[in-house]
Amino acid sequence: MSASAAGLCEFIDASPSPFHVCATVEGRLLAAGYTELREAEPWPGEPGHFFTVRAGSLVAWNTTGPDGPFRIVGAHTDSPNLRVKQHPDRVVAGWQVVALEPYGGAWLNSWLDRDLGISGRLSVRDGSGLDHRLVRIDDPILRVPQLAIHLAEDRKSVTLDPQRHVNAVWGVSDQARAFVDYVAGRAGVAPADVLAADLMTHDLTPSTVLGADDSLLSAPRLDNQASCYAGLEALLAAEPRANVPVLVLFDHEEVGSSSDHGAQSNLLSTILERIVLAAGGNREDFLRRLPVSLLASADMAHATHPNYPERHEPGHLIAINAGPVLKVHPNLRYATDGRTAAAFALACQQAGVGLQRYEHRADLPCGSTIGPMASAQTGIPTVDVGAAQLAMHSAREMMGVQDVAAYSGALQAFLSPVA
Repeated sequence: MSASAAGLCEFIDASPSPFHVCATVEGRLLAAGYTELREAEPWPGEPGHFFTVRAGSLVAWNTTGPDGPFRIVGAHTDSPNLRVKQHPDRVVAGWQVVALEPYGGAWLNSWLDRDLGISGRLSVRDGSGLDHRLVRIDDPILRVPQLAIHLAEDRKSVTLDPQRHVNAVWGVSDQARAFVDYVAGRAGVAPADVLAADLMTHDLTPSTVLGADDSLLSAPRLDNQASCYAGLEALLAAEPRANVPVLVLFDHEEVGSSSDHGAQSNLLSTILERIVLAAGGNREDFLRRLPVSLLASADMAHATHPNYPERHEPGHLIAINAGPVLKVHPNLRYATDGRTAAAFALACQQAGVGLQRYEHRADLPCGSTIGPMASAQTGIPTVDVGAAQLAMHSAREMMGVQDVAAYSGALQAFLSPVA
């Protein structure tokens, strides 16, 4: 299956949380003949198609070709949303309320007055051991209500307090219900067996193609599941030539990547070294391969907004359905330099797709990606790339239909460049 708008919609709708992203990718990899390896177990020495999962992160690779440098596509599985607090049960003015808090740079107003489901992971007692189970409730059980305009101070806008104004209602009563117990029951788990819960909200509106000419795609979590999907399709289609193609999907990018499986962890460097060691190499062989390897940090990019064109750098306007975006920032919010930019430009030429070049306005703070962190952790030259979108960090985002295949095609060419 090649990358398509329909495929991306299916991927996103199947993946409401980072844990579900990994499960969706795992299913596709297993169906394509990949073998899962456990980090705590010995790894086989023979070539093959492999992947490993660490919580909400995943690394996959193909060593059936030459034993050469790594070509890596990196993305992230998490997206800004509203997450359930550890003690969520409240009663306020007769409303049953679930206490939520923003995760990452969620654009809070976009989460108001939406039908929300719950997804994530329950850590449960399983006999004498511990089990981590995915949970997903797609019924509209939560809603964060907007304040009526008649009650606003100026009848124009409301400044949202993340502590007080993003809690969700889920019933009416003068007694609080145990929300985690409810989720456990829906997951078929005895509430007494739940030892911990990582729960988050997701918008229930399905992903869809829109526009009079079907040129646009509306979906939650395009940042950054569009890159996860494009990278997965690129890996499955890549042909190892002089390189070892690798896909790494990190969790926690939206909150700084400082975790045991974020881009600032040892996840990628450890896996790459183990690939070399399993094939019979040594640490010297591993270290020699790093400076000649390349990493494409794949994250979404800002399309020029038709209602706010003045918020964009005038010489770097980015169009929808015009090809992948090369992102450059001289102060290293993006990791791109001339060497790596040239490599991605060649990949776009090889794929036969257009290339756009983005720079942020110098008078506005610029977001960042996994690129600078992963590059610093591994010593691998890195390029930051993406696909153009509007409404980044909103509960609902938009991109171009044609950019799905073009983005994935460029990443595929990056993974398996023609000499």
